[in-house]
Amino acid sequence: MSSQTISEKVTTRTLKAMKTEGERIACMTAYDAAFSSVLDKVGVDLILVGDSVGMVVQGHATTIPVSMEEMVYHTQLVVRGNERAMVMADMPFMSYSNGPDCLKNAATLIKTGGAEMVKLEWGELEIDMVRRLTECGIPVCAHLGLTPQAIHKYGGYRVQGREEYAAKKMQEDARLLEEAGADVLLLECVPEGLAASITADSNVPVIGIGAGARVDGQILVLYDVIDIAPGKRTRFSKNYLEQAGSIQDALKQYVTEVKEGLFPTKEYSFS
Repeated sequence: MSSQTISEKVTTRTLKAMKTEGERIACMTAYDAAFSSVLDKVGVDLILVGDSVGMVVQGHATTIPVSMEEMVYHTQLVVRGNERAMVMADMPFMSYSNGPDCLKNAATLIKTGGAEMVKLEWGELEIDMVRRLTECGIPVCAHLGLTPQAIHKYGGYRVQGREEYAAKKMQEDARLLEEAGADVLLLECVPEGLAASITADSNVPVIGIGAGARVDGQILVLYDVIDIAPGKRTRFSKNYLEQAGSIQDALKQYVTEVKEGLFPTKEYSFS
């Protein structure tokens, strides 16, 4: 790795340096200490304790039922298994709908859960929330594009930003979120060209999931990568266990392909 050795702790400064130097950022979800330890050892840079736990672990149809208490618990587990990677935790549905709740719940994820960054899904209130959290010294990832907590509003899991007006709004939202203090932007289910444009215009790292190859890093849901998630695997996820001899080998291959720009191919992207 060019910007740091694999033993050095990843921080917001590390991620910013990786973007500047053109080194791709490998990210993955985890929900417990065992998988967190494996991801850490194979070189994942950023581990997301995702509210996707509600679907892939708890068996819910959406992420909406996940509680703050559950997010704190799973974050604690992931932190215990990790040494090098940065740990980011999702703020669950309706945990940041107003300023006081946002600050209180983010502080709980940091102080009690041990997270080093929190992630918020985009909504009209998010810019103010990002600014408030930044003022309090809490690193923030702003999630744009398909935001699963708003799935009932969307009416299904659909690619976002294909219409010209929607693409322009997403680009403007990304700019405003960065100005408000977001340390990382995450784009989900976004056309590759739009994701590339937002990445080029941003001074902070842009992580993609179903957003094509021309972003600063990639993230996938762990259980999709090792093909044990319930239900149908998302189109933008790749089953790395299919040709690997072990879970560790599958995850190493994922990190290698992200770092070398081999994933995602067009097969796992949207136009």
